[in-house]
Amino acid sequence: MDFELSEEQTMLRDTVRDVLSKAYDVEKLRAVSETERGWSTDVWRSLAEIGILGLTFAEEDGGMGAGPVEFASVMTEIGRALAPEPYLDAVLVPGSLIAATADEATRAELLGGLASGELLMAFAHHEAGDRWPVAAVQASVADGKLTGTKSLVPQGNIADKLVVSARENGELGLYLVDADAEGVTRTAYRTHDRRRGAQIEFTDAPATRLGSGDAAGVIADAEVGIQTALCAEAVGAMERALDLTVEYLKTRKQFGVTLSVFQALTHRAADVYVQVELARSMSQYATTALADGITDPIIASRAKLQICRSSRIVGQEAIQMHGGIGMTAEYPVGHYTSRLTAISHTLGDGNDHLSKLSANVDTYDLVNLT
Repeated sequence: MDFELSEEQTMLRDTVRDVLSKAYDVEKLRAVSETERGWSTDVWRSLAEIGILGLTFAEEDGGMGAGPVEFASVMTEIGRALAPEPYLDAVLVPGSLIAATADEATRAELLGGLASGELLMAFAHHEAGDRWPVAAVQASVADGKLTGTKSLVPQGNIADKLVVSARENGELGLYLVDADAEGVTRTAYRTHDRRRGAQIEFTDAPATRLGSGDAAGVIADAEVGIQTALCAEAVGAMERALDLTVEYLKTRKQFGVTLSVFQALTHRAADVYVQVELARSMSQYATTALADGITDPIIASRAKLQICRSSRIVGQEAIQMHGGIGMTAEYPVGHYTSRLTAISHTLGDGNDHLSKLSANVDTYDLVNLT
C-alpha cells in the first residue's frame, strides 16, 4: 500500500505550510495569542482565499469536496506551525454536524459562510461533570427554547452561531442557536496552550432543531473525526519539536563540542524519532480508515492512545535536551509541549482510551499466525 501523498495532496500541504510559515514564528505567535481573539484574521482570510476553510465541504455547498487525507494534511501543518486559527473547532466540527443534519437550504447557507470565512461556529456539547466518553447532556429544549449550561465550548467566545446538543422529550438532538440571541450568556476562558473557549449558559434561548431522530450517532461520528484531526495535528507538532531539538543538539556547544557529539543525547533523540514515527503510523491508520468510509471509535482510540504516549515522551525529552531554555516563553519548544498536552487531554487522555480498548478486547478479531 502506498502511503505517499499524491501530487495534488503534496501541493496542498506545501501551500498551507508556506502560508503558515510566513505568518508565524514564536514572537508573532506570542503577540497574536495576547489579542482578544487569540488568532490572526489576516491568516484566516488567507486560508479562506486558497480554499482551506471549505476544503471538506461538498462543491454544491461552496467547498472543494476533499476527503480525510487532505484535511489531515492541513491539520499536520497547523500542528507544525502551532497556528492558533480555529480551523477544527470553528469550521470542521460544526460544519460536519451541519452537513449531516441540516436541510439543503440551511446547509448551503451555513457551509457557504464557513467556507468563505465570514461565519464562525462552535459545537457546544460537554457539560460540567462529563468525562469522556460519557456526555450526560442535561441541557433541554421545550417549545423551541433551550435551557442548560455548556461548560467547555472551544471557540465559543467568538462563534456567531452554535450547534448545541440537548434533549427534547428525552431524545438527544442537535440545535442551531444564534450566539448573540436573547438568553445566551458567554463567559470566555483561556487555556494553558493559549487557545480560547467559553462557558455558555442558555436560558430559554431560541433554538432550531437540526435534522430528526436521535443524534447520538452523528455526534459519535463527529468525535471520531475530531480525534483523527487532533492526531494529525499532534504529529505535526511532534515533528517540529524533534526538528528543533536536533537543530539545538547540532549547534549548542558544551565543553568545546556540540551536544550532538555526546552519544547519550543522540540515543535519546533517536528514541524521540521512533515515538514520532509510531504516532505518524497510527495517525495514518485512523485517517485511512476514515478515507475508506470506516468511522470506528475503536480505531480512533487506538490512534489517540499512541498519540498520547508519544506526545508525553516527545515533549518531555525535547525540553530536557534543551535544558532551561526549553521552558522559556521566548523559545518555541515549550509551546509545542503545551499544545501536545492539551491535545492529549481533549476527548479523553491515554488512560481513558486504554480503558475503552481494554473493555472491548473480547470483541476484537483474533489473528492466527500459524
